[in-house]
Amino acid sequence: MAGMEWHLAEQPTLECLKSMGYAFVPPADHPSLRDGDNQVLFRPHLIEALQRINGVSEADAQAAYAELASVSDNEAWLSILRGNFSRVVQGEATHRTLRVIDFRNLTNNLFTVTHQFRVKAEKTRIADVVVHVNGIPLVMIECKSPINAKDKTGEAFEQIKQYEQEIPRLFLSNCFNIVTDGTNCLYGSTKSPSKFWAEWRDPWPRHESDFSDALSKGLWSLLEPSRLLDLIAHFIVFEKTEDGTIKKMCRYQQFRAVNKLVKRVIENEHRRGLIWHTQGSGKSLTMVFAALKLKTHLTVSSPELTNPNIMVLTDRVDLHDQISGTFTACGLPNPVAVESISELRALIGKGMDGLTVLSTIFKFQGSEAPIPNSKNWIVMVDECHRTQEKDLGAYLRKTMPEARFFGFTGTPIKKDDKDTYANFGVVGEGYLDKYGIDDAVADGATVPIYYTGRKTDWHIDEAKIDILFDNWFADLPEDKLEEVKKRGVKITDLVKHPRRIELIAYDIWTHFKAYARPDGFKAQIVAIDREAVILFKRALDRVIADDLTAQGIPAGEAMAQASAMSACVYSESQTDKHISEDGHIQGIRSDLKAHYLDQNAETAIKKAFGVKGQNPEFLIVCDKLLTGFDAPIESVMYLDKPLKEHGLLQAIARTNRVLNAQKKNGLIVDYIGISAKLEEALSSYRADDVKNAMRDLDDLRNQLRAAHAGVMSMMKGLKRQSGLSKDRLKAEFDQFANLLKTEDKWFEFRSKAREFIGLYEAVSPDPSILEFTADLKWVAVFLRYGTQVFEKREAFDQQTYSRKIRDMLAQHLDATGLSVTVKLRHITDPDFWEDFETEGKSESDLKTAAIRKTTELRKVVTEKMAQNHHQYAKFSDRLRELLEKLDGAQLTWADKLKIAEELAKDLDAEAKAHEGTGLSVGAYGILQVLKAFGANGEAENLAIRIEGLYTNDATAPPRWQEKDGLRRTLRQQVRSMAHEYGLKDLKAVPEHVEEFALKHFAKV
Repeated sequence: MAGMEWHLAEQPTLECLKSMGYAFVPPADHPSLRDGDNQVLFRPHLIEALQRINGVSEADAQAAYAELASVSDNEAWLSILRGNFSRVVQGEATHRTLRVIDFRNLTNNLFTVTHQFRVKAEKTRIADVVVHVNGIPLVMIECKSPINAKDKTGEAFEQIKQYEQEIPRLFLSNCFNIVTDGTNCLYGSTKSPSKFWAEWRDPWPRHESDFSDALSKGLWSLLEPSRLLDLIAHFIVFEKTEDGTIKKMCRYQQFRAVNKLVKRVIENEHRRGLIWHTQGSGKSLTMVFAALKLKTHLTVSSPELTNPNIMVLTDRVDLHDQISGTFTACGLPNPVAVESISELRALIGKGMDGLTVLSTIFKFQGSEAPIPNSKNWIVMVDECHRTQEKDLGAYLRKTMPEARFFGFTGTPIKKDDKDTYANFGVVGEGYLDKYGIDDAVADGATVPIYYTGRKTDWHIDEAKIDILFDNWFADLPEDKLEEVKKRGVKITDLVKHPRRIELIAYDIWTHFKAYARPDGFKAQIVAIDREAVILFKRALDRVIADDLTAQGIPAGEAMAQASAMSACVYSESQTDKHISEDGHIQGIRSDLKAHYLDQNAETAIKKAFGVKGQNPEFLIVCDKLLTGFDAPIESVMYLDKPLKEHGLLQAIARTNRVLNAQKKNGLIVDYIGISAKLEEALSSYRADDVKNAMRDLDDLRNQLRAAHAGVMSMMKGLKRQSGLSKDRLKAEFDQFANLLKTEDKWFEFRSKAREFIGLYEAVSPDPSILEFTADLKWVAVFLRYGTQVFEKREAFDQQTYSRKIRDMLAQHLDATGLSVTVKLRHITDPDFWEDFETEGKSESDLKTAAIRKTTELRKVVTEKMAQNHHQYAKFSDRLRELLEKLDGAQLTWADKLKIAEELAKDLDAEAKAHEGTGLSVGAYGILQVLKAFGANGEAENLAIRIEGLYTNDATAPPRWQEKDGLRRTLRQQVRSMAHEYGLKDLKAVPEHVEEFALKHFAKV
């Protein structure tokens, strides 16, 4: 595999970067460029750049280098890269800004690429490809074959995470990372979870046809020198959240939209533009990136960008709070959130420049006098289609007649919405930039939304409202019946029928238990009004309590648990406090008061809803939380309110946020009948803009059927029989592995199988999956077996399966006995050695055993190397030889198994080698480190002394590993001991000893 990775990924990556002007640095040059294997800066390159860009002396550049080499924070490094670094230089009394990158003059920078970049740390690692600019490592590229671009699993992502933990120095100045297999090319910011990694699909302003393959397109999009500098300067932010600081980097549509907007400002021909980026795709962050580039414009120079004013407008308090929070959290320069009309007028009426103002459109109410410098204002209006209502848009334009206006929207603009196009669009252009629903789903920025209609007798057809009323309310007293008919039958009368609510509540709980709850997902119930919210709360509490009681939980406790599972979120009304003689109305009002959440309580409930394992599991709403509420844990919405157009698009998008590999899609369960008239509900939009806003679950069923057919077509020629015999199934696995033959065919099958399993999960628990269940079990278990056969590694697929699938497969493995075939054991497991027995085994069984043992040994050697590479490095070479022999035909499977057994025995013996030496495991490990630097067998006492140094609380107290000064003292003591013993490499010995000690002697 290593050879394949070089030819398919690493070498093409290097060649592509060299063709873009990157200078190649061979590994042989690393020692002369670095201050040691544990350092990552290329010292001469950085010192020369400091002199070249800033015109300072070599002595000043040397001093600046020393200071930069000690910076140990990723956010601080980004600030330095953007020009925020200053120090005293010779001949000047005050601090002077020193730039490490010249953003305006591309040729004044040195762009280099190198490979096999070895970094010494607690666990020494070798990075495949590293990009430096002016000697600073900014991008790491991991080359692995193959990469699963769809569900982001595999060794490449695991390795990036591992490197970030084990060689953190390489990631101090890192901006982002790339993984590639020569075909797929994905990127993610430093420490970004793999689910947020993405492909850069659009190489705007170039076209896909300009590139020969996906690798060259991806690398050009991210690393072409001018684009790389633009990304560093304007498209990375650190967002402060309650859970810590999160580093975020733009997606391609954000990069494209911002640069189109900035270009329009610079060219000054059109002073407006309309941007549609669908909900969940990061629209607020797009505005942040736009403000950042307009304000700092490090890579561009234009009189139009000289100290501009920026205003961000919303039309809702919750959106205002959200965007204000995002701007502040992302460190935008001095954003001012305006709280009143008078404050807004005072701030913008002074004619000052360089302001960043966040406000709601309502604060322009009644404002007609133009401000003096409106020409220097760039106004970004969120959900711009709504700001044209009433006179608000007119007041805004009277106040700022010469401003530039850029409208942003998360939903498409209606066909007949002339005002929005007139106020923000350019004639004939439509959108300045469009990122639609299908784009976001294709990129994995959002998950697709599916819908399913429940029983049609629950749907409300307004055309038949009187007939339905007569049927459902036949038992109503005559006086009540006449009273309702006199005022006119309303849809709410039918929707809130008690029996209907009870039936739907039961259906919701039954569906939720099977569909969402097994994986910890949550749901919203959307009721028609506040009274319906209370009716659903009552009914759902009863249904859940009855279920819990049936499980043996006492009635009182069951009701308490049930009540805690849901929370109601709605606005308060003055009538809630009124007394009514009608018992039903009074009961509703009492419950509305009881379940009402004030602002603090609502915030707490929303936060708890977003956390897996915490109550509530349901939010019952009618108007609130249908816009601007972002909870990725929500996977299903139970809809019992007639929504349409913008309201429908906003509401259903609550389910489209990405969470984890288990969340394949959002689901809308429709009780009101919207899905039956979806085309009508969205008729005011262009069909292309909303065609996949919600997809019928029938489409998903058809996709499942097609995916199943694709898998079965590759299994053509395989003779399968019914039954659950382990030996029969194992024989089928071997037969199919022989049919696939090549790795290419295996990877093709693996891709199709994963798609089939993913669609099965998405449709489950729908009854339509039952015809595919037997095939799914066979295919999913074979994936584990095939990964061992073709890749000699452990399968990671099962980690991404939903809980319901994992449980089903576990039962299948137990029932068939296949767990013996696919389960991997550790060398410390007594059953590990059973496979090496050859007597009575068929050639097929010997082959299976040899493959499984090699897979297990690969895992063990990797673990042991991480513990002490000095002690176990020799086994890495032997494992490589075994892997090569496994694919060869010269030896029998019995011979190959024998080689594996010898390796296993020697590994086991090495792990026990300290026994009988009088040394502890730790001291023996240190002895192996010392031997690597020339110590002989008589160094036991030195090893024991060093172990004592790190195990004694007097010299290494608890948490010593977290204290840099203490670690330095310990290294100095080790250096003294090594010098006393006569060892030569006194710089490296303490570092390698500390590397071992951090793994084995760390204390809490």
